[in-house]
Amino acid sequence: MQATRLTLMCHARTVAQKLASLPMNEPLECYEESAKGSRSSQFEGAPRLLCGPELRTQQTAELFGNNVEIVPALRDCDFGRWSGIRINDLQKSEPEALQAWFDDPTSAPHGGESVAQLAERVAQWLKSLEATPGPILAITHPFVIRAALTQVLQAKAFNLIDVEPLSAIELRFTGRWRLRLLEGDI
Repeated sequence: MQATRLTLMCHARTVAQKLASLPMNEPLECYEESAKGSRSSQFEGAPRLLCGPELRTQQTAELFGNNVEIVPALRDCDFGRWSGIRINDLQKSEPEALQAWFDDPTSAPHGGESVAQLAERVAQWLKSLEATPGPILAITHPFVIRAALTQVLQAKAFNLIDVEPLSAIELRFTGRWRLRLLEGDI
């Protein structure tokens, strides 16, 4: 049985990340058209290249190739009315709501998607990949990567996982999902 080899990679840095703001559909902080395909040789063979629908994931995916499949399940968490707001500002203006959101995965005080809803979406997507052998590179968001990790690890550590820009992990399915930390700088 050939394994499904899923590499989840966080999109490159955006201004929202730099400012500790909840994201909107912003572009990458430093994006150059000339860099398209510049990282395509970093993976053995040609993995199936997937990304979320946001501009930042599409621009990052273009660094790895031009045959990119946009997958709605890889979209970022919907932060509702909190989109674009700095976490520090929320700590001042809505501390109870922010704390409820951190403590309760079913909470969505911003009017968008709860962490539990995000986790369910990602779990369904992972399930759909179980019959898809071969290498897959998915460019997505920190929240989606956290949800995938907690699904695979079956833990309640969602808010304890930090996902840095351009960081990557690999998940393999051979009857059971396994986490593999990648060596070096991708």
